[in-house]
Amino acid sequence: MDEKVSHIEDKIEKGREKRKRSEDQSVVESVFDTETLKVIYDLYNRKVLDEIGFVISTGKEANVYYAVGPQGEDFAVKIYRIKTAEPRFMWPYVIGDKRFKKIKRKTRDLVFTWAEKEYKNLSRARDINVRVPTPIAVRKNVLVMEFIGKDGNPAPLLKDCNLKHPQSVFDILIEYVQLLFQKGNLIHGDLSEFNVMFLEEPVIIDISQGVLTDHPNAKEFLLRDIKNLLRFFSVYKINLPSLSEAYKYVTGLDLNDV
Repeated sequence: MDEKVSHIEDKIEKGREKRKRSEDQSVVESVFDTETLKVIYDLYNRKVLDEIGFVISTGKEANVYYAVGPQGEDFAVKIYRIKTAEPRFMWPYVIGDKRFKKIKRKTRDLVFTWAEKEYKNLSRARDINVRVPTPIAVRKNVLVMEFIGKDGNPAPLLKDCNLKHPQSVFDILIEYVQLLFQKGNLIHGDLSEFNVMFLEEPVIIDISQGVLTDHPNAKEFLLRDIKNLLRFFSVYKINLPSLSEAYKYVTGLDLNDV
């Protein structure tokens, strides 16, 4: 197995050499522990991945890398951190989710559940035609999904875009929130301009914390999502609903309904 791990390290390094980018190596490399390298080897062996290249984004929760599939497909590989994971942040979104009733208390097992949760949430969103990255595979703390971008360049986040047609973008996003709620029984839980990419159309990302509509904190999370959208788009001179109007559009219920 040591030879296999060394082989994967060589492949990852080879991929990086093809596309140099300035980055904090101490942060980037911290996700490639021995167990994660074994998972990546398994994905190579299963013909899911052929090469992992440069880092797309880094964060406390995970790093996302550009990758290539066996048929030359552009993929994004999200590697969730195990050593620096924050269980106290994750638990409120996992406890109460009937899809994950038997969860071990170990951090590594919680991270594995977190990765599986994002895979399931992405799949559920795609099934109801909400634009999210198409999930390809999940294995322990590694999620493979569709790369959102062109020619190896990731699409920008909504926060960095100067929108030419902000009204249509808002209308699409609030409709996605409605579809998630009414057809997918799902709430993003952390929707904002930081979790939407824009590539000719908005693409919702980072949905690992998404909860079902029967979650104990569902209403609180949904209201936060709606408020974030209204806040961000308020800088544009467009027609925006009030919070209560947006909530009723999404849920079909009055804001004060229990």
